[in-house]
Amino acid sequence: MARMKGGELIAEFLAREGIEHVFGLCGHGNVGMLDALHAVRDRVRMISPRHEQTAGHMADAYFRVKHKPAATLTSCGPGSANLVMALANAYADSSAFLALTANVPTQQFNRGPFQELYRQKEADFPSVCRPVVKRSFQPTRVEMLPSALRLATDTMLGGRPGPVQVDIPFNLFQEEADVAVEPSSQATTARRSGAAPDDVAAAAAMLRRAERPVLFIGHGVTLSEAAGELVALAERLTIPVISSPNGMGCMPMAHPLSLGFIGRNGVFAANQAGRHADLVLAIGARFDDRSASSWIEGYSWNFPAAKLVQVDLDVTEIGRNYTADLGIVADAKVFLRQLLAEFDRAGAERAERRAWLASIAGWRQEWAAFTGPNFAIDTSPLRPEPVVAAVRSVLPDDAILSLDSGVHHNWFMQFWEARRPQTMLNAWGFSGMGFGVSGILGAKLAAPDRPAVSVCGDGGFTMTPHVLCTAVEYQIPCVWVIWNNFVWGAIRDIQYGLFDGREYQTGFYDGTNNKPYNPDFAALARAHGVDGATITRIADLAPALEHAIASNRPWVLDVHVDANVRPPATGTWALPPLPHKEPVFGHASTAADIAAGRRG
Repeated sequence: MARMKGGELIAEFLAREGIEHVFGLCGHGNVGMLDALHAVRDRVRMISPRHEQTAGHMADAYFRVKHKPAATLTSCGPGSANLVMALANAYADSSAFLALTANVPTQQFNRGPFQELYRQKEADFPSVCRPVVKRSFQPTRVEMLPSALRLATDTMLGGRPGPVQVDIPFNLFQEEADVAVEPSSQATTARRSGAAPDDVAAAAAMLRRAERPVLFIGHGVTLSEAAGELVALAERLTIPVISSPNGMGCMPMAHPLSLGFIGRNGVFAANQAGRHADLVLAIGARFDDRSASSWIEGYSWNFPAAKLVQVDLDVTEIGRNYTADLGIVADAKVFLRQLLAEFDRAGAERAERRAWLASIAGWRQEWAAFTGPNFAIDTSPLRPEPVVAAVRSVLPDDAILSLDSGVHHNWFMQFWEARRPQTMLNAWGFSGMGFGVSGILGAKLAAPDRPAVSVCGDGGFTMTPHVLCTAVEYQIPCVWVIWNNFVWGAIRDIQYGLFDGREYQTGFYDGTNNKPYNPDFAALARAHGVDGATITRIADLAPALEHAIASNRPWVLDVHVDANVRPPATGTWALPPLPHKEPVFGHASTAADIAAGRRG
């Protein structure tokens, strides 16, 4: 053991664990830790954005791209409170980072010093974070730091990943003790659990018997880095693959067996396949309301008429929304390898499903005939479909695309083709606005040789525009494509659809004259030292984006998009007790409808 300050121990722990980046902001509560990080700056780089929310989103996106964690550092009180939204966003999407939050000195606990939360319990900030982290630790002596950091790291990365908080009173950064760094078990302990052999055999038997099977994959497949095994299984059994947003790219979406997203703004063929399937093998996917048309029978899925085999690392997700005929607790990559080995051993899998694939091909053709002509429409402001196509035409397969929530995200869910895993970053479960805008900075730091583009709404961008400062300060060459439609588009569309078209406080207007208003985003970018251009013609978008990426500098493209063209719903989404809307294209079909030959 050596005599060390707590801050020195934390800094050394980060360096030894290979945590290469700390995203954080200064404050009086963590200034002692800043001094310790200065001493290891050649091994751990600190990036200081202008807001703690951005720091958290950067760490979240960094992990999604690299599958290695970063840390955040925030001060006591409002500094760490600003981090909560980013913690929630990461927690909901099973993304991990180590949140180091500062607190008041232990000598002042329960006296109500500056920025202490004390009315329920002394130094009570961990209670704020507990619902949005896997575990919260609050060491109160330097001697407690080694085990707290070790356990926090093991918890963060063990099983289903997620953010973890270590709340550190100020005095621990400066006080000394005889301590030693305790390494986590990440380098020595396998974290992949497998399925029981009988369950693997049972799943294989169900797949052999199925006439209309589909695979439904989620973030669990991405996190397990199981894309190769997934493609091998789908091709071997000729099973089509439906993806949740955070699973997109594991099966290249240009692959003939890839159906894309399912749900209200899913692809027609995906919803049709979900309705008609007789077996669904779900791997690392949650069946949330948006990928299940709010669990209303016949819109995306038809359980229990269809059999469900649900595989997940987290046992609490199995059977949460649909009863599984076979539930398996296992890592996605291990399970897929076990299943492939079972078919190697037993053989006799069904190799052809011609009628099923022919039905899917027909649904694809119907959807292409309906949507295809819209990609050729040239308008100003721009029609959404050509915007998605222009971005796709420029970005290489390994480019990183980040998206916030908003109507632009709905368009990308339907028409984007992710061709590799860890290339499409979505705020899905918690849907935090600002994730895509801020996270792209962390994504670029995780993969500096790959283009990094944030497609973000005008509303989301104006929540976190200070990302431009960080891009300039640290020379991070990201591109922001602002989907500028002068409105909170997704919410206004709900008003139009469910509240008789009454728009109230969802559009952006200049005073009372009803003229659409937004800042000149290109000029705003230039004021920050970032290059910027305004795009009002579709012919200009692809060349401008290509130039922005090639420049290797931060860029903003202010793209004016028509807010009055809405994504064509192929499923539904319910906000009870309001009645849900019917699909714009296609029809709901229950198992009884399909059996009777109605609407199928």
